[in-house]
Amino acid sequence: MNRRWSSRLACWTTAVAILAGISATDAAAADPPSFESNEGWTVTERHVRLDREDQNIVRLGPGERYAVQALVPKGSEFLVLAKKDGWYNVRLSETETGWVHESLCREYDDMSDLEFRPNPRLFSRIGSFTVTAYAGGYSFDHKSNSFAAGGRLGYYVFDFVEVEGGVSWTHVRRPAEIVESLFGLSLEAEDFHMLFYEMNVNVKALPGRQLVPYGTVGVGSSILRGTTEPSLNYGGGIHFFVKKRTALRWEFRTYHFDSGSENARRSNTNFMFTLGTTFLL
Repeated sequence: MNRRWSSRLACWTTAVAILAGISATDAAAADPPSFESNEGWTVTERHVRLDREDQNIVRLGPGERYAVQALVPKGSEFLVLAKKDGWYNVRLSETETGWVHESLCREYDDMSDLEFRPNPRLFSRIGSFTVTAYAGGYSFDHKSNSFAAGGRLGYYVFDFVEVEGGVSWTHVRRPAEIVESLFGLSLEAEDFHMLFYEMNVNVKALPGRQLVPYGTVGVGSSILRGTTEPSLNYGGGIHFFVKKRTALRWEFRTYHFDSGSENARRSNTNFMFTLGTTFLL
């Protein structure tokens, strides 16, 4: 009797072991490989296989506009790092990654949680053109204040660097005052229009945010009284983006240039404060 129960117990044990082996094998086949990170949480690896074309294109970025990085043969399998729209970011080697379109891939796992979800407060503005219209006050040589207006056209070379060209106008009115020159004292008043243009570089302190402070420096010319004088300017300002492509702009800028005849040259330090609106194109 004991021998018969021992035999049955041995058969049951073998059957359980076989079933357990099958279950473990099925589970391993069903679940994607995973590993445990240093922080203790589990990371699941996702893979895709390229099986649509004999030679599949891998690009430098998620789009047709990016350059071709490599051609890989049909049947190649890659680890997926991220997904953006219809593109997978895959690991090509220990030091290289690339992007392949989902139409070329066979998915093994659910990739929905890999979709990029950009921070709505952080935008990339590289390659955008900007148009700015502004108005404000202009102080000519600390002795007169006048209205000023103008516009600028800019381009984002990087998120933190913008190059910008602009033109402005003001009408200087300065009351009569005693002026000393080589010929003695004279009573002079000033009333003239001034046009000035410049090419500037703006460096952003917090690129891509809603509130973007920046510093600016540039060179240009001031046209007044029929002469053109080279000028240097610098200053700072703030862009406040009320929408993704529309911003309010506050700016303070200092202009330095010389003016006057050869016998009576003088240096001018002028200030301009403006408020405007910038549009990204």
